[in-house]
Amino acid sequence: MGKSIQFAEDLTLPAIGQGTWYMGEKADRRQQEVAALQAGLECGLTVIDTAEMYADGGAEEVVGEALQGRRDRAWLVSKFYPWNAGDVDAVEACERSLKRLKTDYLDLYLLHWRGNVPLEETIRAMEKLQQQGKIRRWGVSNFDCDDMQELWQEPGGGACAANQVLYHLASRGIEFDLLPACRQRQLPIMAYCPLAQAGRLRRDLMTNPELSEMAHQLGISVAQLLLAWVIRHPGVMAIPKASSISHVRENGAALTVTLDETHLRQIDLLFPPPQSKQPLDVV
Repeated sequence: MGKSIQFAEDLTLPAIGQGTWYMGEKADRRQQEVAALQAGLECGLTVIDTAEMYADGGAEEVVGEALQGRRDRAWLVSKFYPWNAGDVDAVEACERSLKRLKTDYLDLYLLHWRGNVPLEETIRAMEKLQQQGKIRRWGVSNFDCDDMQELWQEPGGGACAANQVLYHLASRGIEFDLLPACRQRQLPIMAYCPLAQAGRLRRDLMTNPELSEMAHQLGISVAQLLLAWVIRHPGVMAIPKASSISHVRENGAALTVTLDETHLRQIDLLFPPPQSKQPLDVV
């Protein structure tokens, strides 16, 4: 199968999943998106990540269609807005997501980013959803090191199961403090946009001559090189967008790519690790 991560004592998951940002926005792409997600499941990419924000719930509807008859094969993640993080609002937001996803439970439910609702209230809401059987685990997204320390100090905060943050070769800030802190607590990191967000930055990575040469020598694509680099850390999962069947298969094949110390040193020279605290990068 390839590389996996220990997500919890009783749970091992593939180190690459499927993202759904921008899915559900165009009706003429729906069947392609559904087919891509289903192909990902066939490739062993069982983690599917979505959010109520994506296409105003449209991405969840695409995922729900893709998982008809396949729900037991997927490990399903969704995220809720910070203004839905209160006692009542979180339960209602979860129920709306479950309806769009055509399922009765989520494997992981994440606070999309931090807002004004006190963390203790959000934790209570998550515990209520767990008791109701609507979610198996809960976690956060876009939380920096100080946010995580604050969360861990709250009663019940230690039950946080994951932190989903931006992480790719051109954005290594989490390596200075957030990643070590999470590793110390054995908290998995889910890296979104592991190939960088679409645009100039992504093009710069994909067309970098040194990375292209290294990928060529390894007999892989630059995208596979970038994914293998992200998941080189224990406990880090990459969730690239599942945009097409061919991309999903390419992503799945990256699970078997291992970069040796020589490759990693060369990459560090091209894209140096952080030497000081960086503000958390978000998109």
